[in-house]
Amino acid sequence: MFSKALAPEYQGALSALSVNSSLTDVLAAATEQMTAAERAGDAQETARAALAVAEAHRRLGHVEDADRAWKASYRTARSAGDVPAMAWALWSGGTLARQRGALPLAFRLLRLAADMGKRGGDVVVHGYSLAGLAETGRIQGDYEAVGALHDELLAEARERGEARHTVWALEGIAQMHRNSGRYDTAYALFEEAAGIAEAADDRRGHAWALRGLADIVSVRDGDTARALELLSRAEAGCREMNLSSALAYNHKMRANVLYRAGRYAEALERYQQALAEFREMDEPRGEALSRLGAVKARARLGAAEPARTAAELADLGVVLDRMGLRHARAMVDKAHAELGLSVAGEVRR
Repeated sequence: MFSKALAPEYQGALSALSVNSSLTDVLAAATEQMTAAERAGDAQETARAALAVAEAHRRLGHVEDADRAWKASYRTARSAGDVPAMAWALWSGGTLARQRGALPLAFRLLRLAADMGKRGGDVVVHGYSLAGLAETGRIQGDYEAVGALHDELLAEARERGEARHTVWALEGIAQMHRNSGRYDTAYALFEEAAGIAEAADDRRGHAWALRGLADIVSVRDGDTARALELLSRAEAGCREMNLSSALAYNHKMRANVLYRAGRYAEALERYQQALAEFREMDEPRGEALSRLGAVKARARLGAAEPARTAAELADLGVVLDRMGLRHARAMVDKAHAELGLSVAGEVRR
């Protein structure tokens, strides 16, 4: 039995905020509370409010503001000797680093957060930090290293009845199965995640699960109409909560679905939309994946010479190698074969 989804990153006077609160509302409330706590000389409450400010900015795509806020939260928590609050700030910083594609920094900050959470006796931030490490490894494509950790965290979340963390773990495991070609298993896991998220009123988790289902429905079943309908439902939830990053990934997935259906002009338009959104929020992983889709769509439309296409793919390969994204890097190699290109840009005969 799962309880209603909670948002433990909203703490102190902000603990009444819902996991589904609009991020603009969260930012306004947290900023007001942070200012009041600073005036009152309450360092612990200031650190908690700054954490919520950081998370709202991060999810809205305001990366520079988020960077300043999590660091301010950490410094204030350290001045108060509040070890759990220091761990939460490090978790926020590590999550932001992953979002920005700085995976080595993400690993370092999240390991520190996990250790500090354990030392401070905060099992929630310890678990969230371990989950962050698992997600960072999964995004990197190192499934063997983090698969067992995902399973362990899922078991713990189920045992404690934590809906939000259960949904997160299910979606992560599902994504690894999807990327490994085990579509039926991935679909079942995404479907379970969607059901739990909906029952627990976790709209963010529900939107990501619907996106995963749309991907499987498209790639496995070729059901474009249903995939687009699932993405439209997910988009509504993203817009309601102002989830900028999730919305951009939704648009990229819509482009993927259209591309698979041979609707290349529509796909290119969506890839370009997602690309602009990712660039605005300085999210290099999403930017690189959108660029890859756009390159492929232009090639299919005959809008780019083979040599230019190959050059763009080569540049993307360098970018993804630099970020350490193994699965995404493999997608670039696959694109060469799919488009009939050699690395030098010549059409294969």
